[in-house]
Amino acid sequence: MKIPRIASIHAGKVAPLGPDGVPSGFVKHSIDQPVQITPLGIRGDEQADLSVHGGLEKAVYGYSLENYSAWRIEYPQHAAMLVPGGFGENLCIEGMREADLCVGDIHRVGSARLQICQPRQPCFKLALRFEDKMMPKAMVRSGRAGWYYRVIEPGEISPGAPVYLDERSNSDFSFGRLLEIISRGNATRSELERMQNMQGLATYWKVWAHDRLFRLG
Repeated sequence: MKIPRIASIHAGKVAPLGPDGVPSGFVKHSIDQPVQITPLGIRGDEQADLSVHGGLEKAVYGYSLENYSAWRIEYPQHAAMLVPGGFGENLCIEGMREADLCVGDIHRVGSARLQICQPRQPCFKLALRFEDKMMPKAMVRSGRAGWYYRVIEPGEISPGAPVYLDERSNSDFSFGRLLEIISRGNATRSELERMQNMQGLATYWKVWAHDRLFRLG
């Protein structure tokens, strides 16, 4: 099996986005040299609204290089923007898709170790970026939302670096299933019970699962 690799690395500063100049760190530039990964993400990367972006459990945003080809077919009108970095990811990874992942997977990249803890939940800024109000819903519906990493061990990474699976603690709970549960709300009781204590899952989704169980009685 071919080992996934970092196709490109991206970071950006907060800048006005859309016709009303909403502050956003969405637009990012490529970095073609080694970068440091801190507990809060790539050094120098910025987020405008820290209540919904960034933080320990949204430190690094990963996205599949292969996803872009599907987007260009479905949305040819946006083809020029549907290139690595187009969705504001920090790491564009070749050879890895959402279907290949499990909740809590730990990846070793360079000298850093990163853990998959939750999917992206696209907000209105995605619509502003593409000037298309349907893009956030389309991303959720597609299952190609990408994933957030928490940083287990800070370190240095470089473009082209291989991405190794270091640990997998939830081999029976795929990332794709988590995406489906979040988008459709169709979790079983046993899945909710599992999620509220799941190793590696972001705290927000553990609390979400706990609240769902409470409502079920």
